[in-house]
Amino acid sequence: MESEQIGQVRRFSRVVTARVGVLNEHYLGRGRPYGESRVLWEIGPEGRDVRGLRERLGLDSGYMSRLLRSLEGAGLVVVEPQTGDRRVRTVRLTEAGGVERAALEGRSDELAGSLLAPLNEGQRARLVAAMGEVERLLTAGLVTLDEVDPEHPDARACLLAYFEELGSRFDTGFDPALSLLPDAGGLRAPAGVFLVARLHGEAVGCAGLKLPAGAPAEVKRMWVAPRARRLGLGRRFLAELEARAVRAGHDTLRLDTNKALDAAIGLYHASGFREVPAFNDEPYAHHWFEKQVAARRP
Repeated sequence: MESEQIGQVRRFSRVVTARVGVLNEHYLGRGRPYGESRVLWEIGPEGRDVRGLRERLGLDSGYMSRLLRSLEGAGLVVVEPQTGDRRVRTVRLTEAGGVERAALEGRSDELAGSLLAPLNEGQRARLVAAMGEVERLLTAGLVTLDEVDPEHPDARACLLAYFEELGSRFDTGFDPALSLLPDAGGLRAPAGVFLVARLHGEAVGCAGLKLPAGAPAEVKRMWVAPRARRLGLGRRFLAELEARAVRAGHDTLRLDTNKALDAAIGLYHASGFREVPAFNDEPYAHHWFEKQVAARRP
């Protein structure tokens, strides 16, 4: 990173924090700082479990506890054990908390309008488009890639969602039992790798890598949840799997895909894969790809 880039990021942060009023102890004129107001808004009408709320906001448990105690003391929230599992704490809005959240919603709309009001129509469009791009890029930076066992609950949830999507998109439907990898356990170390992408602690994608001895490495079961698309996660998965294949001593990376997955096909071309003749008998594949990822050993 260049010093000019660092400087621009810092200037942007200073402008935003001052412009939206987070430095004010009485955010939006409601008598409490931004942190408490944000937590109140994130709880929402349905309530949330405290751990999920903390992960969503990236706060440590001590600070979250202080914020909730303050809101509870003001009569705006109730914190209690979850029914059926007292180890899990949940937080919900009281009636007064619901009224306060609605007031925050209205004031937030007014603040957003005040940011746009001084600008002409063209400037507003540019600002909103730029904000959307910044939001996507900052969100992309929050995604983590974690190696997990294929039987991990997050892995299983991703695979189930992946199979359901394939079933709805393929002309023939999709039955994982008929594919060449019916059991994701084949991606368990040391025979393979299975990654789960998480955003705010929630699983939003997965990707596997087969590492057969004496044969090319192979990408399997790569999927990104619709809500996490346009964050560059597909490219990030491929880059990570490529690096792991190289570290495991492989010089070639392969994958196959269905003709219905046009976005994936475009991604593979853009990532340096070339289409090759079929190298397996995968019944759901129409396209086969290969990429040299390291110099061939003599």
